[in-house]
Amino acid sequence: MKKIVLDDMMLTKALPTTAGSRMLEGYMSLFDAEVVERLTAAGYEMAGKAQVGEFAIDLVGETAYTGTLTENGKLTAASAKALENDTVKGVISLDVNGAPRRIAAQNGLVFVKPTYGTVSRYGTVPVACSGETVGVLARNIADCREVLSAMAGHDDKDGTMHADALCKKAADGCEKPVKKVAVIKMEADADITAELEAAKAEMVANGIEITEIEADVLSAAKTAWNILMCAELCNNVSRYDGIKFGYRTQNYTTIDELYTNSRTESFGALLKTAILFGSDVLSTKNYMAKYDKALRIRRVLAEAFGKLFADFDAVLMPACSKPAYTETDVKENPYIAFEENRYTAPASITGLPAVVAGGVQLVGPAFSEGALLDLAALLVKEGK
Repeated sequence: MKKIVLDDMMLTKALPTTAGSRMLEGYMSLFDAEVVERLTAAGYEMAGKAQVGEFAIDLVGETAYTGTLTENGKLTAASAKALENDTVKGVISLDVNGAPRRIAAQNGLVFVKPTYGTVSRYGTVPVACSGETVGVLARNIADCREVLSAMAGHDDKDGTMHADALCKKAADGCEKPVKKVAVIKMEADADITAELEAAKAEMVANGIEITEIEADVLSAAKTAWNILMCAELCNNVSRYDGIKFGYRTQNYTTIDELYTNSRTESFGALLKTAILFGSDVLSTKNYMAKYDKALRIRRVLAEAFGKLFADFDAVLMPACSKPAYTETDVKENPYIAFEENRYTAPASITGLPAVVAGGVQLVGPAFSEGALLDLAALLVKEGK
């Protein structure tokens, strides 16, 4: 039987679901996520769960309440470690703030973030519902394609989903191969730049037309996504109050102290910052100036990509600024995850599909996963 690992944002009856937070330590769901049921029906065995950062908004999982994972002084991720075992087909990951894409880029893995609304989010821990997407992290393109095909499909329990035919098209179809690629000029270190140059050279060698372009409008995606993500997160984590489930403080005498102390003691620093920021942008004085404007920027970005894809079949860009992060990086800038998502926010905020392979990121029009995976296979020379 084929084995699969779930990241700890997926609800499971057999194993606890913590979302990387002390708030949910030991929490047992009464049902399995829809993707778990679909994969089980397709013949996959759940081999375990992988640690994630608290509510999956950090760099690569370093804010998990169980501790930061490091290797040779660099931050690592449980999902990447799980794939060192060649019996595991892939890791099912919830892409909230780009962490799975950074993990893939920095560990020589492949990640596919499908078009928003093609894979059910029913049974995932909600964080930023308007942009988070269930994707597949694997060692190769073929495994990504196989697992995505098993997961994709309409689910009435998720009100944001497309029709089943479109969901299946995203997983299986490749009507139009990639012939023209736009390369977005973005700053990154020498190692990342070298991977981009290698990808460009491979495309040119295979007859694909490459055009470098300036896309200043995409720089707005980071700020807009941070606003929307934190606003939605703020609302979604309000349910964790120490009453019905989750961590409950022992230090209280009033109901207000119960709420405040339970959340203060169980939530980490980055999550608290996101909650406060989300509360601020949703306040009466900032709602129109910040939150509503971020929604408008989302529309502008979607239109900008639409114009771009009228001339190009895909976009090539980095997934991260450097090949590895260290604990020092996080200590020097506790909010580095909100800066690094300048590479991942464009696809998150617009719901477009993205594939990371060979250390680089490919973004395409909606339902173009098949073409992106074919292009990624060409870049890493899979099947040759």
